[in-house]
Amino acid sequence: MTEQMPNFKLLLFIAVLFFSVNLYAAPSLQKFSNVKLVEHSANDGDSFVVSISGTQTAVRLYFVDSPETSVSSLALRRVREQTRYFGLSNAALTIDYGKKAKEFTKKQLSKPFILYTAFAKAPGSISGGRVYAFVVTSKGKSLGELLIHKGLGRTKGIGRETPEGISRDERKEQFKDLEITAILNRSGIWQSTEPELLVKSRAAERLENALLKQFKESANAVPKQININTASAEELMQLKGIGKKRAELIIKNRPYKDIDDLFKISGLPYKVIISQINNIKIKEPENSQAGEYY
Repeated sequence: MTEQMPNFKLLLFIAVLFFSVNLYAAPSLQKFSNVKLVEHSANDGDSFVVSISGTQTAVRLYFVDSPETSVSSLALRRVREQTRYFGLSNAALTIDYGKKAKEFTKKQLSKPFILYTAFAKAPGSISGGRVYAFVVTSKGKSLGELLIHKGLGRTKGIGRETPEGISRDERKEQFKDLEITAILNRSGIWQSTEPELLVKSRAAERLENALLKQFKESANAVPKQININTASAEELMQLKGIGKKRAELIIKNRPYKDIDDLFKISGLPYKVIISQINNIKIKEPENSQAGEYY
């Protein structure tokens, strides 16, 4: 074994403190004026390419999700989920309103506008990637609010504190209220909603998500805690991040008295130990004989 590593509990405390500080220290938003919309095949209601001082950037609105504009292999499940959410009878309606949302955004951004972004990366298949942003039209209106109000989007996705200093949670609730108003007014996509179908469709989506989550958890789960003092190499390899060589290292350095002993092993990464801490054990339960290691 190599030189003793710092105490495990101390390391864990430092790691938690580090990530907590970084979690709440969100990067500041930067304001860009005279931003222009760029014609691009990937543009839709909530995601589009813009020109900032001559540099093209793909942006994705905070808080808002507009319907898709086409059914590709990548967007297939997303279109089905949106169709269920809005209580529509078929996916063609979802795509139709997605195209209307795209045209609405194009019209609203026909004149230079203001954009706020911290350049936080947003998922997407567009080349060069996308960043999250708030967009204010030339008339001083929030594009996200307009889309929700017109029934051309829903409250969903990543959010953060707004340029005006409104908290993420409060802003999310404001968007939800706007969505309820659009529903009551039967605006945009909500005029095609079938209430009874909406209830059944959303229930089906929740059930499917629950089953997928259960399947994922069972696929990744370790059947039982692995006793690193007695487990075979094959059993140790059930732990994520432990291959044949690392399993042999664990066996070679037995016995272990506590978790800290694992950190003394050269070739066994700290992050692997931390990620599997709940899936391993050192001793048998309390009814084991004192001084006996397993």
